[in-house]
Formats: sequence, C-alpha cells, structure tokens
Amino acid sequence: MKQTPIHDVHNPDLLRFIPSHSMHVIEIGCSSGALAREFKIINPTCQYLGIDIEPSYVELAKRFCDQVEVVNIESQGEDFYGRHTGKDCWVFADTLEHLSDPWRILREIRKVIPAHGTIVASIPNVQHWSVFAKLSVGDFRYVDSGIFDRTHLRWFTRQTINEMFNECGFSIVQGGPRIFDEPEREKFLPLIGEMARTFGANAKEAMNDAMAYQFILRAVPA
Repeated sequence: MKQTPIHDVHNPDLLRFIPSHSMHVIEIGCSSGALAREFKIINPTCQYLGIDIEPSYVELAKRFCDQVEVVNIESQGEDFYGRHTGKDCWVFADTLEHLSDPWRILREIRKVIPAHGTIVASIPNVQHWSVFAKLSVGDFRYVDSGIFDRTHLRWFTRQTINEMFNECGFSIVQGGPRIFDEPEREKFLPLIGEMARTFGANAKEAMNDAMAYQFILRAVPA
C-alpha cells in the first residue's frame, strides 16, 4: 500500500472553510477531485489546480479540476512555488500528515502566498480518545486509512497544529473539531480527564480535544 485508498467522498466541513470568493485554488493531494467537484458548484469560475503524487488519482481528478499535475511536493524547489504566487487558496485535505517535512512546505508557501491568501486544512487528531484506548492495551497497528493510516509520517494534536502554523508564519483565523457520533467514547473521556488532571493539565480541555477525530482550520499570512 503506497497511498491512502482513493474515494469519491469530499469533506463537507473543510469545504465550508474554503472562502467562496477564491479564484485560484491549488489542492495538494487532490485524490479523486471530489473536493474540487463540490467547490466548483459554489464557484464555477474559479481556476482549480489539483496536485497528487499518484498518477491514477490525477487521471480521475481531471473530471473536476481545471488543471491537474502529478507532483511530489516534497521534491519541489523554488521554481514550483514561484509558478504559484497567484494562488489565493492552498488546500490540504488530510495531506500534511503524509509529508516528511510539512513545516518546510508551509514556509515555502508563506514566501509566495498573496497577502489576501489563505490555507485551509484538515488534519487527523492523534489525541483522539480511541488512540488512548488502543495504546492502553498495546494495540498500535497501521491500517489503510484513519488516524493510524500506514502512509502517515507525522501526527498532530490541536496544540501542535497551532504551533506548526504559527512557526511557519501563519495565523489561524478559523478552526474547529470534527466530532462524530461515537457513544463508546463516554466510557473513556473521564479517564482521559483524570490522566490530564494527574499531569497537572486542564481535564475539561483534554476531554474536549479527545473527542475530535480531525481538526479543520483556515490560516492567513501573519
């Protein structure tokens, strides 16, 4: 398994974070182009560039993107970013965690993004309650998708997501958790809160963060 399995489902919460007036969108890790499909309904006149490392995914994304490119963004230098100085929205839909050095990528974007530009991203939350539960019994196994996706190279929490964007020259102006219907979590949240309290941290905050499966954000140049 080289890449996360492809699908045709978009992230509706992330879609709402893309400014509707964005005219030059670039999505890193466009997969099947599902997000482009939905945004083009909102803003059919925008120019949407989809980029992915997997050629077969790019072929599918051609259905919905105005342009597509097979690119490994981690191997790109200044020329790549220089060609995209006019992009007013960079999209990372569950992509940053797949990069070995997402900090470098964000810093390169910061050099070229216009003052009115924005980054939107969805990032899995390794502080999710299910991670605590599985770790308590030694169940750390890579799978094809989800938080333990075998192609993930980096893991983040709400706190470290904020730190990464701030360190790279961005301010997060909008953000929030994606919380799904998981009744079984109620058995674990009090235990997570007690762990945080024992650690000297805010128990309520720890329990709230443990409910999020992902965090979604919109960031602008600081």
